[in-house]
Amino acid sequence: MLYFWFLPLLTVVHSKSLPSSGSLCEKGCDCQGEFKFVNCSNALFSHIPSNVFPFTEHLDLSQNQLTDLPTGAFRALRRLRVLLLNDNNISAVATGTFSPLESLLRLDLSRNHISYLREGFSMGLGSLKELLLGENRLRSLDHGSFLHLDSLLRLNLSGNAIGIIKVRAFGHMTLLRQLHLEDNKLSSLGNGVFSMLKSLEVLNLQGNRINSTEVGVFTPLTSLALLNLAHNHLSTIRFKTFLSIHTYSTHILLADNPWSCDCDLQRVFRKLRSIQRLFLDDYYNLSCREPPELQGYRLTEVDAELCIAETVTVLIITVTVLITVVAAIVMAEKTRKKRTGKQWCEDTNVAYQYQS
Repeated sequence: MLYFWFLPLLTVVHSKSLPSSGSLCEKGCDCQGEFKFVNCSNALFSHIPSNVFPFTEHLDLSQNQLTDLPTGAFRALRRLRVLLLNDNNISAVATGTFSPLESLLRLDLSRNHISYLREGFSMGLGSLKELLLGENRLRSLDHGSFLHLDSLLRLNLSGNAIGIIKVRAFGHMTLLRQLHLEDNKLSSLGNGVFSMLKSLEVLNLQGNRINSTEVGVFTPLTSLALLNLAHNHLSTIRFKTFLSIHTYSTHILLADNPWSCDCDLQRVFRKLRSIQRLFLDDYYNLSCREPPELQGYRLTEVDAELCIAETVTVLIITVTVLITVVAAIVMAEKTRKKRTGKQWCEDTNVAYQYQS
């Protein structure tokens, strides 16, 4: 009880001992809350300011002219919890740049020029919950890109040029709940890409070039609630690809793909819609690209006709084959009887001649 009685007094004394914000705040910045909130946005900085107060917890350096982040740039800011570096010209992040920031929870590097993440990029970011890297120039994700992000819950990589994701690139993100990969250049999804993401709830792959997926690629995602595959290059899908999702309830988006409408595709969707744990939210918006005579039609408008036409075709072929087989059997039987009759006549003539 004595400790709690002294606590307000200590807080007052501490706050009175601090200099005024005007005397210590970096020029071009706005400091609030006893220097815990420092806003240096749009201040034309080309380097990390050196006079940021070490008690700072929220630092906004967005919309400046930063080009690189050298090692040691944040070594005096160990209490940072939020760091905003979005909308700069950053192209390089040195190994260990963020290693002193062991309390950091949110890091925003959106809309920069970053094309590669070194293996030491994530050193010290073991407490990070949200990492935003959207609208950069990333082309691939290696197995060491996110090596230390054990506590990450949300990762945004949208709007890059990512075409390759190495197996286990997300291998240490067992707590990750949201992964945003929309508007990249992925063309296929292989097994093992999402192998450790057992807590993932949202996987956004909209706006890529995905034309194929391996059957077991989504199997490890045992918490998946939303899978967005809209605006890709899928022309067909395999039933087992989605059957392998074993979550209690998963919503799937598939609109704006160039579907090749045939009876097989209709049959796959009919079976998928019968699975109670899977919800095809935009099924009624799926449209055909192929064959040409069905281009622009919704799958729901032609699905019955597709199978009827195929069934009729199969029946015609079957009947034709049966008629051909029966005709062949009849002809063979006639030929056999004819040969049998001829042989009988010949045998009779021989016997008659012998008796004579």
